[in-house]
Amino acid sequence: MCGRYTLMVEQAALEERFDARFADSSEEFTPRYNMTPGQRLPVITNDAPETIQRLEWGLVPSWADDDKNGLINARAETVDEKPSFRAAYERRRCIVPADGFYEWVETENGKQPYRVAFEDDRVFAMAGLWERWEPDDETTQAGLDAFGGGVADDDSEDGPLETFTIVTTEPNDLVSELHHRMAVILEPDREREWLTVDDPKSLLEPYPAEELRAYPVSRAVNDPSIDEASLVEPVESYSNN
Repeated sequence: MCGRYTLMVEQAALEERFDARFADSSEEFTPRYNMTPGQRLPVITNDAPETIQRLEWGLVPSWADDDKNGLINARAETVDEKPSFRAAYERRRCIVPADGFYEWVETENGKQPYRVAFEDDRVFAMAGLWERWEPDDETTQAGLDAFGGGVADDDSEDGPLETFTIVTTEPNDLVSELHHRMAVILEPDREREWLTVDDPKSLLEPYPAEELRAYPVSRAVNDPSIDEASLVEPVESYSNN
């Protein structure tokens, strides 16, 4: 499962990394340390690969009766079969920029969060799917509750809702110590392939463990309303964090 992630770079560096520009230049992107479901977050879709758009995390299928219960993850093994994801897998894929994601380990003192990232905290692309849901005359949009009981962005308007989900796969040896699933991290030279090829199933493999690190962080990350640089700092032990 991928239920929280980070993207700590400045806007200019993010645009340079993906050779794309933010669609809304009036809405500046600032570094994020605790990105949660229900928020409008940067993605690059297959229909606008030169543009970074902000979509809501929590995919709502186009055929859904309402916009509640958005799906934050899609299993790589069944993404081309499940009704909620099949159409998006065929026609609406996206790249989700990140530089780390959080997982939680059960301990005798409660759940301990870990951050998984590259040693140099470089930005990577997670495989995602996106959808467009349109309310009927009696339906209005409502933000998805954030993972862990947080709050969603409150700037949505009535009208089409564009959402995304992050594809997960079996964990590598590093992440398997933390969780039984991990986000699909795309190889840099194959990121655009995820957006363009007819069947990209071969891309949905665990990223090599030796290139990643995992370290415990403060339990303050459990609160989705906290989004500050201190969240990504390593802690020395499980206690008092």
